Amino acid sequence: MEMKKELLRQIPKIDEILAQPQAAQAMAQGRRAAVTQAARQAAERLRSRILAGETPELSAEATAALALEIAEENSRMNLRPVINGTGIVLHTNLGRARMSHEAALAAMQVAENYNTLEYDCRQGRRGSRYDHVESLLCQLTGAEAALAVNNNAAAVMLILGALAKDKQVIVSRGELVEIGGSFRVPEIMEQSNSALAEVGTTNKTHPQDYERAITDQTAALLKVHTSNYKIMGFTEDVPLEQLAEIGRRRGLPVIYDLGSGALTDLAAYGIESEPTVQWACQAGADIVSFSGDKLLGGPQAGIVVGKKSYIDVMKKNPLTRAVRIDKLTLAALEATLRIYLEPEQINQKIPTYQMLSMPLEEIQAKGRRLLEKLAEVPGLHGQLVEEQGQVGGGSVPAQMIPTWAVALRHESVTPDQLETRLRLLPLPIIGRISKDRFLLDMRTTQEEYLDYIAQSVAQETARGGREETA
Repeated sequence: MEMKKELLRQIPKIDEILAQPQAAQAMAQGRRAAVTQAARQAAERLRSRILAGETPELSAEATAALALEIAEENSRMNLRPVINGTGIVLHTNLGRARMSHEAALAAMQVAENYNTLEYDCRQGRRGSRYDHVESLLCQLTGAEAALAVNNNAAAVMLILGALAKDKQVIVSRGELVEIGGSFRVPEIMEQSNSALAEVGTTNKTHPQDYERAITDQTAALLKVHTSNYKIMGFTEDVPLEQLAEIGRRRGLPVIYDLGSGALTDLAAYGIESEPTVQWACQAGADIVSFSGDKLLGGPQAGIVVGKKSYIDVMKKNPLTRAVRIDKLTLAALEATLRIYLEPEQINQKIPTYQMLSMPLEEIQAKGRRLLEKLAEVPGLHGQLVEEQGQVGGGSVPAQMIPTWAVALRHESVTPDQLETRLRLLPLPIIGRISKDRFLLDMRTTQEEYLDYIAQSVAQETARGGREETA
C-alpha cells in the first residue's frame, strides 16, 4: 500500500507535462486545449494503472509522450474507414455496402456546393427533391412512380401510414420478421397506426387464409420477403403472383416489403432465389419497398416504387417530411442508379458486385501477394486456406460464398491478441478467429491495403505477447 502511495505521489503535475518540449511544440501548433485535456487523461491513466498494481514509467517526458498519444486518439474520427477482412460483403456493423467512386464523388460535390435539391433550373422555380431519382427508378424497375426516404423501415411505415391508417393490414404469420436492432415489422406497423391481422402459421400460409381474413376494414395485403432468415422443411407460402390476384379481385393493394432490393439477377453470381425489384413489379405488387445499401450497392435509403395513385398519396402524407431523404444520400443514390443504366458497368463500378463477381483465382492470387509481404515477419506463420464468406446485410441468409483467406498464427502473440491490436489501429483491420488462427478473407480485403496490413502485422507482432494495458 505504501508503495502505491509513493508511486501516486510521483505522477507528474499537469504543468510539468505541458512544459516538456514535445507537448509545448504541439500546443504552439494550435492544439493547446487538446494537449491540456490529454495531459489530464494521461495522469489519470497512470493513476489507474498504479492502483491496479502496475509500475508504469512516471517521468515527465514519458507522461508527455503518453499525453500526445492520447491527444492523437482523441482527435481521431469515431466514424472512420476500416479494412473489412471478415468475408461478409454487406457487413451491417461495418456500414453495409461500400459505395461506388461515382456515388461518393456525387455526394462530395453536392456537399461542397449549393445545389438543385429543391430547385428546378428549367422552370426557374421550386422543384421536388424526389424528382432527381424518380424517373431513373421507373426506368430501371418498370414502375409507374417512385419515392425515396431515409431507410426501408421508414418506407414501410410511410406506406402503411398513408394507405392503411386506422385500418387493417393482412400479413402471413411466417413473415413477421425482426429487421435488426430489435425492430420488428409488427412494431413498425403499430407506429403507422394500422392494425395487424396475422394469418396462417409460422411455417404454412394458404390463399384461403388471406381470403377469410378480409373484412370491410381491410386496407391492404402485405407480403414481406424474409431476406434475413429461411424456414426450411415443411413450409408453404402464398406466391406474390397469387397474392396479387387476390388483391385485384378484392380491390386491395398488395404491398411487398422486398427489403434487399436487387436490381440485377444474382443467379449470375451463383446466388439463387433472390427476387429482383423488376420481377416484383411484373408479378403484380402494387407497391414495392427496398433498401438502398444492401443489394443495390448504394447509400442507406428506403425506396418505394409502384402504382402512381398510391405513390402520390404517400408524397402528400405529413410523415413524408419526417422521413425524407437528404441531399447527400440523394446525390449518391442518383449516381448509383445511373450505373445500372449500363448493365455492363455494374461489376466494374459497384463494389458489392465487384466483390461478388471476383473469380476465386483472383481472390487466391491476392492472398498470395499478402503472404509474400508477410514472409519476413519473425515468428509469423501464414497460409492460404479455403473458406466460406457471406453476402450479409440481412440478404441471402442461406447462401455461403466460396472464398480464400489468409490464416495467421504467431509464435508469441495469440490470435486474440493479434485481433485486438489490429482492431485498435488508427485504420482498424477487422478479421475473425477460426481454429486458433487469425483470418483475413481476401474477397472483402481491398488490394490497396495489403502493404498497410503487412506493415501493421509486423509492427504489432514485434511487441510480443505481453499483456495489453489501458
